[in-house]
Amino acid sequence: MITQAVIAAVKELYGQDIPEKQAQLQKTRAEFEGNLTLVVFPFLKMSRKAPEATAQEIGEWLKANCPAVSGFNVVKGFLNLSIGSGAWIDVLKAIDSDGHYGEKQAKEDSPLVMIEYSSPNTNKPLHLGHVRNNLLGWSLAQIMQANGNKVVKTNIVNDRGIHICKSMLAWLKWGNGETPESSGKKGDHLIGDYYVAFDKHYREECSELAKQYVAEGMTEDAAKEKAKNEAPLIKEAHEMLVKWEKNDPEVRGLWKKMNEWVYAGFDETYKALGVSFDKIYYESDTYLEGKEKVEEGLEKGFFYRRDDNSVWADLTKEGLDEKLLLRSDGTSVYMTQDIGTAKLRFQDFPIDKMIYVVGNEQNYHFQVLSILLDKLGFKWGKDLVHFSYGMVELPNGKMKSREGTVVDADDLIQTMVSDARKMSDELGKFDDMTEAEKQEIARIVGMGALKYFILKVDARKNMLFNPEESIDFNGNTGPFIQYTYARIRSIIRKAASQNLSVTLPASDSLTLNEKEVALIQKIGEYGAAVAQAGKDYSPSGIANYCYELTKAFNQFYHDYSILGADTDEQKQLRLVIAANVAKTIKNGMSLLGIEVPERM
Repeated sequence: MITQAVIAAVKELYGQDIPEKQAQLQKTRAEFEGNLTLVVFPFLKMSRKAPEATAQEIGEWLKANCPAVSGFNVVKGFLNLSIGSGAWIDVLKAIDSDGHYGEKQAKEDSPLVMIEYSSPNTNKPLHLGHVRNNLLGWSLAQIMQANGNKVVKTNIVNDRGIHICKSMLAWLKWGNGETPESSGKKGDHLIGDYYVAFDKHYREECSELAKQYVAEGMTEDAAKEKAKNEAPLIKEAHEMLVKWEKNDPEVRGLWKKMNEWVYAGFDETYKALGVSFDKIYYESDTYLEGKEKVEEGLEKGFFYRRDDNSVWADLTKEGLDEKLLLRSDGTSVYMTQDIGTAKLRFQDFPIDKMIYVVGNEQNYHFQVLSILLDKLGFKWGKDLVHFSYGMVELPNGKMKSREGTVVDADDLIQTMVSDARKMSDELGKFDDMTEAEKQEIARIVGMGALKYFILKVDARKNMLFNPEESIDFNGNTGPFIQYTYARIRSIIRKAASQNLSVTLPASDSLTLNEKEVALIQKIGEYGAAVAQAGKDYSPSGIANYCYELTKAFNQFYHDYSILGADTDEQKQLRLVIAANVAKTIKNGMSLLGIEVPERM
């Protein structure tokens, strides 16, 4: 409304038409009086006056012609506008009438965004790094959807290769037919144990061989390098891989059986994390498709074959180096598989934008993939988005899966839920609840603490996840925001018992105090926060907004009573504001994949 009025003011005062983006308003800074600020510097050429005089003229015109503007003040080239109570009540009505105010719905012709996340290997369970990946991917999907896009959530499972053969071989050698049922272990954990076992035995073999080679006169470094390739276990694993590639029925049968154990385990973890996928792709299906596309690129002259029969892409003109696409024995590399996966996805969906949620150690890989997909004719290839995120560690250091020192996702989830239960018990928050309610709220709070702590950090940064810090009911944490939501819901239940309705009173004489205005304005900014988070691919932007809104409400609640207000009209008005704060917290936290409990 005010933007349109500014456009009209400039037209009438200076005879110039300006585009909407030139009349942009921003929130007035806290140290100045007013709600919204217009920067007048772009209009000085039109007004041919000083900044203060131009701002004064536009301010007077707006006060006289725009009902929303109740007053103004000028600070140099900044016009600070005060908005009247009536306009804020209208904003509140608009917010109140829309269950998802600030979010957009996808239409028939909306762009289709595909988001790939998770990408696990079937030789080990999911760990803390996967937790960050899955939470970022899921949240990004919700944010893109709230920006009016159609979204397909997808996963590529690394289910083939030498690392998978290592677990299989170890199980054959030392497994004695052990199964998830016989051991009582989740399938992914069982297979992960055999991956660790392989590495342990392999290192022992390497150590023995290296000693032997040194005794035969080799240098220590040369002996170690030779031992890595000559150890019987690694040779057997490579033989198994060759058999797998040749479709050996016995190897394929074992591979299928063990992978199914792993998938059942993954599904449990995904369910606990609250994430899912619309379509899962498997490397065992995509790598041959990738080889085909590489051969096609070879024929078209995009790639070239070396004397040893390997296939390469020369990207030196693009300022990069040469990239291997097929090894000399014809086997594929990760790049080939990603090309094959892209081909299948493009056949399955009319993709407009492709977002890969993958750690920042793969930055170069995606730079190359973008160029190759573009050369091969994928329309979104050039504009693919690598949503690159940093490492996540616990205070006690890094994780190494081969050595069995992983921060396991399932253990972490279990710890978070039990810690939430313990803390809630200690604070006396569970006194009047059934055991089932206590367990469910501990789950919601524990998972909320984990997700919020990870998602509030800018994804590009490396981060330290501190479980103890995350389950604090004060400060910038998930439980603080969840507790505020539960508190508002409690106030609304109490209001109902006093026959107070959560509807705006039909009165023209409603006035708002400064804190009420600030809260309505803060709720009204949700749409801008969602749009910005979509533009920046930034779940942390939503987390930050939810925290700021929660803080603003708690400040208001500290200063003013809701149910103890002087008049019923005032009580109703504040109830409506509180209910819309709760609704917005719930919607915002939902974009982060976080549930909010009705009581806590």
